[in-house]
Amino acid sequence: MSSSTDIDVRPVTEDELPDWERAVNTGFLRSPAVGEEQLAARRHRFVPGRVQGAFDGGRCVATFRSFAQELTAVGGAFVPAAAISHVTVTPTHRRRGLLTRMMTRELTAARERGDVVATLIAAEYPIYGRYGFGPATTTAEWTVDVPRAGLDPRRTGPADGGRVDLVDGADVRRLGPALHERLRRDRPGAVSRDALWWRTHTGELRFEASWTEPFHAVYRSADGEVEGMATYRADDTWGDAKQPLNTASVDRLIGVTPAAERALWHFLCSIDWVVTVRSGSRAPDDLLPHLLPDPRAARITRQADWLWVRVLDVVRALEARTYGGQGTLVLEVVDAAGPAGGRWRLEASAEGASCRATAEGADLVLGAGELSRLWLGDESAVRLAALGLVREERAGAARLADALLRTSRRPWCPDMF
Repeated sequence: MSSSTDIDVRPVTEDELPDWERAVNTGFLRSPAVGEEQLAARRHRFVPGRVQGAFDGGRCVATFRSFAQELTAVGGAFVPAAAISHVTVTPTHRRRGLLTRMMTRELTAARERGDVVATLIAAEYPIYGRYGFGPATTTAEWTVDVPRAGLDPRRTGPADGGRVDLVDGADVRRLGPALHERLRRDRPGAVSRDALWWRTHTGELRFEASWTEPFHAVYRSADGEVEGMATYRADDTWGDAKQPLNTASVDRLIGVTPAAERALWHFLCSIDWVVTVRSGSRAPDDLLPHLLPDPRAARITRQADWLWVRVLDVVRALEARTYGGQGTLVLEVVDAAGPAGGRWRLEASAEGASCRATAEGADLVLGAGELSRLWLGDESAVRLAALGLVREERAGAARLADALLRTSRRPWCPDMF
């Protein structure tokens, strides 16, 4: 068995992508075989220096990738982020510090690039807290019992003068980017999508040979403006008495107005033969249940942490967002990995915020992961204090932190990466 010091952790060359992709498949318990279509798609996303691998005797045994991203902060500002993905360690090489070496390399590079935060979607909960990440958004999935929803089966379309049209992947690539830009300006936790994202999620560029073309629906307001879009799939299930029992499963649904969301959900619940609608990943305070005459027809069937954030630059992160009140907090951030550690004075108001290093006494003491959990406004400092994860040095400081940091609508990341 090779020691950890014998294993070479370094950036991957483009020629090494087949071996790297095999290791990715192995780590995610997929067939290790790498198809030509999968490899060709991967080459489109290859950025020299941002794909890492660990090599033992010339064989890739751990993988790591990052890419440039923008994350929406509270108030709508876009901050540069290092998005981390494809993190695997082959089962034969666990517990040798390979992820730590790759993560340390990336976080150092991200800070040098000027990234404010790093982001990831955690497959496993216990791993990333030790690197200063914290769960910053939650995802929920609803299952709608359509017959119980109370919708009029005679309805033929939106009652507001708008319309829902079915479109194809080319239309989605043409109409979707502008719609998503509108969404992410108003939703903390949303992330940017580049042109390759639209190509891969509409099947023009395929990572898997088993791609099945989904349905796409677009909502246009009465004046013809595109305000919502849904991508969904349907199964083919029939009961013993030849009654349809089909399920429509939503891949993605975004709306920039409540009218758009209402129209799209009502459309999905009106499709002939569909008796169940699965919502896909939604915000935990999504409007969906209350867009139905009977909200109890929609029940939560999955709820979990989703986007994890790691603050790299405390000053820029805290100054980028807006605040719900006025006040001053001195935060002592404990960060074993380095970049967020220190004592920081935050002065916040509705007009903006300033943050600077200070020698003043701390009001709250917390880890980098806890700061990251609080930054997007979903987590409660009072709750973290009750869990022993935040320590008050001044009475009432946690309540003040909540008054400043928490948001009226919960942050949401619609994307998996």
